[in-house]
Amino acid sequence: MKPDWDKLTKKFAGHASAGIFDVDCTSAGKPLCDQNGVKGFPTIKYGSPDALEAYEGGRDYAALEKFAEENLKPTCSPANIDLCDDDKKAEIEKLQAMSSDDLEAAIAKGTTAIEDAEKNFKDAVSKLQKNYEKLQKAKDATIEEVKSSGLGLMKAVQAAAKKSAKSEL
Repeated sequence: MKPDWDKLTKKFAGHASAGIFDVDCTSAGKPLCDQNGVKGFPTIKYGSPDALEAYEGGRDYAALEKFAEENLKPTCSPANIDLCDDDKKAEIEKLQAMSSDDLEAAIAKGTTAIEDAEKNFKDAVSKLQKNYEKLQKAKDATIEEVKSSGLGLMKAVQAAAKKSAKSEL
């Protein structure tokens, strides 16, 4: 992916309204990565630097280029209010009218809701994994028990009997 990313970075170098960057999350970029929820590498984020979104598309050059050309442009935000429709403008104005403490509390509530959803998901997946492993062991034990009880020999006897019956005709 790195060569394709580098090619895309070069293509968008100096672009008037979009930038494509590398951040080393293991050194000086770690605080930025932590702030934006980067946990695995490579992670691709896009959007306003103040509210980055996770990119879930293809990782080859064609997919990255198509996404960049279609999506990396100024979008509705407090910094680009002129790009907003009336509903978004009203929503931004409502948020701007909130006190700093109220806005911080609303952000914390949303962040906690996301973290809780992720934890619930991981816990449920862990339970599913344990159940899967239990079922896999039970299946394997049943298969082993049936095979060791002589299933293979039964099949061989049956096949020999059929062969013998055909040769008698």
